[in-house]
Amino acid sequence: MRFARLLATAAAGAMLVAGAVPAMAQENVDSRLKKVEAEVRALQRKVFPGPDGKFFEPEISATPTPSSVPGQPATTPVTDLLTRMDAVEAQMAKLTAQIELNTNRIDQLEAKLGGGLPPAAAAPTASTTPAGESAQPAAQSNLNAMSGGASAGPAPTAPAAKPVETKPAPPSSSRLAAVQAIVKPQTDDPGDDEYVYGYRLWDAKFYPEAEQQLKLFLEKYPKHRRASWGRNLLGRAYLDDGNPGEAAKWFLQNYQTDKRGERAPDSLLYLAVAMKQMKDTKRACIALAEFSETYATEAAGRLESLYNSTRNGLNCS
Repeated sequence: MRFARLLATAAAGAMLVAGAVPAMAQENVDSRLKKVEAEVRALQRKVFPGPDGKFFEPEISATPTPSSVPGQPATTPVTDLLTRMDAVEAQMAKLTAQIELNTNRIDQLEAKLGGGLPPAAAAPTASTTPAGESAQPAAQSNLNAMSGGASAGPAPTAPAAKPVETKPAPPSSSRLAAVQAIVKPQTDDPGDDEYVYGYRLWDAKFYPEAEQQLKLFLEKYPKHRRASWGRNLLGRAYLDDGNPGEAAKWFLQNYQTDKRGERAPDSLLYLAVAMKQMKDTKRACIALAEFSETYATEAAGRLESLYNSTRNGLNCS
């Protein structure tokens, strides 16, 4: 009986050893268990002979070593992983080729659709905004708001139909004679002469003629010492001519171009005046706040009267 228990313990130990086989050798567990069982039976027959006293031959023999077949390596997890990666790479290459093909087809289709459009349709319509005014840095958002700039909404997909322009009626003979009566100065500073002539036209209330003359001055002499005066006076001409929207563009441009210019304070304050005329209280208040902060001396001195009258009637917080 003691020997039988020993045999049972050995068999159980063999089974435990078989149960701890690594995961990659699980396919051999069954065969190894069968081998252990056969060895136990053979051992039993060796120890306990039959009735006639003869011993039995063992039922098992050494297991022959399997021969490996050349050219057929065993499959390993690394081999399986490489095979899967090859399959993924092949699929990615196929998808990339398909994407490139579709992109090329789309480009060709867009080229065909856009081929019949005139060149002007691809570019935005030229704006009447003075040069240098449309491109403003992000820090100037408040100033852009003052002028009633472009809306924050999306741009239209197609250009709007151009309104039919009507030519202004030719000036009457009396008006033409009155304009010709205004003398253009002739000094050794032709730039100053152009500005003064525009001022005289504005002072005589010939606003369209003054606008034309002041634009000519700014085009010919953009760096002249009177440039700040010219831009401000051009805004004044549009404002007096009943066009506060166009006036606001020139006032804002003059302030942004040179904040230390001689007429920059005037332009910022008149920008508020233009916004007030357009009933845009928010932008008018922004301009007034900027004016009082940047040009406190002017607000309490030379431009105090205009500053107070512009604030009158506005509910600025």
